[in-house]
Amino acid sequence: MALEKEINRSTAKSSKPKSAAREWLDSIVFAVVAATLIRWLFFEAFTIPTPSMENSLLVGDFLFVSKLHYGTRTPKTPLQVPLTHQTIWGTSIPSYLDWIQLPQYRLPGFSDVKRGDVVVFNYPPELQHPVDLRTNYIKRCVGLPGDQLEVRDMQVFANGQALENPVRMENEYFVSTTTAVNEEKVFRENGVSEFSGYTETYNDTIPSNDESGYLVYTTEAIAARLKEYDFVKDVRTVKATKEISEPSLYPNSPLFRWNRDNYGPVTIPAEGKTVQLTPENVAMYGEVIKRYENNENVVIEGNKVTIDGKAVEQYTFKQDYYFMMGDNRHNSADSRYWGFVPKDHIVGKAVFVWMSIDPNPTSALNKIRWNRLFRIIE
Repeated sequence: MALEKEINRSTAKSSKPKSAAREWLDSIVFAVVAATLIRWLFFEAFTIPTPSMENSLLVGDFLFVSKLHYGTRTPKTPLQVPLTHQTIWGTSIPSYLDWIQLPQYRLPGFSDVKRGDVVVFNYPPELQHPVDLRTNYIKRCVGLPGDQLEVRDMQVFANGQALENPVRMENEYFVSTTTAVNEEKVFRENGVSEFSGYTETYNDTIPSNDESGYLVYTTEAIAARLKEYDFVKDVRTVKATKEISEPSLYPNSPLFRWNRDNYGPVTIPAEGKTVQLTPENVAMYGEVIKRYENNENVVIEGNKVTIDGKAVEQYTFKQDYYFMMGDNRHNSADSRYWGFVPKDHIVGKAVFVWMSIDPNPTSALNKIRWNRLFRIIE
């Protein structure tokens, strides 16, 4: 009988209703845990902040990125505030501690990265953060591990074959006009989101020409449409000749006199691939060996590489790498400027746009780009 009373007393205690505050706390904890697991395992939402992928992806597009396609990465930095990246929301306070760094693995995925995939990855040169917390970039993969990649007169080639250009790829054009134009009407209504103000000389940009007009970043189809206006004298593609050298390009070496429109050829590192460390290869791959291959005490002095005090004359890569480019080919900081993307930096595949908000709408009614909602990313 006494035992029965004790059981009844215990049951009464356990059935005591939770307070409203406790109910809210339990709901919040459950939601945070569920959202964190979904964000890590399945997909994550991103927004497009820059025009580097226009006209395929626009500034203000919100998209879902699949972690399942290439395989989910295990966390490297476990001491982190949930649902944050580098800082706590709305502050500059770091959201993580790098006291513990775990080995990183990748779960099995649906597929490997393919040429033409739109990929989200961690920005490799951002060495001040752990790999999984470097800034997220989005570009199109144009080069796979082991590919020989080259840009000839603005056309990308892989292993000697011209790649199919993205349908909405943008180039830079000079629009020569007889007078200043209504920019809002002529450019924005035609879907041109980036253009310079009117100027009376473009000698530095268009060699051997002293004309008035605008620089615009747009698609080939829209450029042809602009040419139909009476006040437009000509629309010409802006491009660099092969003789011009851009010193800011990767690998920032005088051994390579390339520009953004004529780049390479360059061989993309592949796991298990061995290269001889010639002066050209040290310039091309030295920083890869030092930064991304988890080697200890790498020293590069001129054309010589030492690893943990031992001079090496050849090197075998430990992981695959990729070459990424933006669809807005003249307004994209991509692999042409900072190099290869290691496989352990790959976050996921961009799948579809679920919302799109125009940052510069012509009216409040046009704030949401309704025609872009639930658009599959090609």
